[in-house]
Amino acid sequence: MTSPIRTTMGPAEWAMLCALSLIWSVSYLFNAIALRSFAPLTLVALRLSLGAIALWLIAGAVKYPFPRDPRLWLRFVAMGILNNAIPFTLIVWSQQHIAAGLASVLNATTPLFTVLVAHAFLHDEKLSPGRLAGVTFGMAGVAMMVGSDAFAGLDLTVGAQLAALAASLSYAFAGVFGRRFSATPPMITAAGQVTASSFLLIPLALVVETPWLSPPPSPEAWAAVAGLAVLCTACAYVLYFTVLRRAGATNILLVTLLIPPSAIALGIVFLGERLTVAELTGLLAIGSGLAMIDGRLLRPLTSLHRKPGP
Repeated sequence: MTSPIRTTMGPAEWAMLCALSLIWSVSYLFNAIALRSFAPLTLVALRLSLGAIALWLIAGAVKYPFPRDPRLWLRFVAMGILNNAIPFTLIVWSQQHIAAGLASVLNATTPLFTVLVAHAFLHDEKLSPGRLAGVTFGMAGVAMMVGSDAFAGLDLTVGAQLAALAASLSYAFAGVFGRRFSATPPMITAAGQVTASSFLLIPLALVVETPWLSPPPSPEAWAAVAGLAVLCTACAYVLYFTVLRRAGATNILLVTLLIPPSAIALGIVFLGERLTVAELTGLLAIGSGLAMIDGRLLRPLTSLHRKPGP
């Protein structure tokens, strides 16, 4: 049984969600760098195994007990498949054929899938007009920011784009399934699911890609792997499961709507890029969509509608 959650997020949850979006927006850049030296399954296996080591070191430092319940570990395996093994592999593979920005935009469909999956499987996250309108606004904002040029030649990379969308669907099921860990500390949940998925991916990568036969990776590729493991996996999943436990599946996966604007912000700060009118309009639409899903934007209108007349 899942514990009740707050569908409206407070300042702390929003701060964690924004931090998570910044961290995961960098992961697309790290993937692009690491793929120059590593095959997709090998890259994902390294990210997960090194991330698991980092998480258990942190968990041990703060004296968290090691989980020994076999039923809990079975849940970790299921969560690792849905939240790590499937989507990480699909996204990394897709980035061999489509740009990182397009991959992040396709990943921004996750809240739409999540609203539908949560409605089907969770009693306290049912579909409402506000949430549906919010997701629609958010998706429209992403489309505005990217523009039609990003989808030029769509017919040449259909498989990669479908893979990115399938990753979004897997994330949606993971967000719903992750509600089962409400009684488990976020640090242990993160470490358990990453560990389980690493044990699945390591033998698969060794058999399929035989990485020892490849040329030695560059220092930049190893640095990107380290960033993926420590920042984008270990640190990110502690934030992920904290917000999931507090605010639910639909709210935590709003992070995928925040990743494209985060990527643009990083480009402005570090690459001297400019914010266009279309991108600014898209950011405003995404912000409105997030507020609608959170319930704050529509609350005054609802109160006015319910107020009795004279």
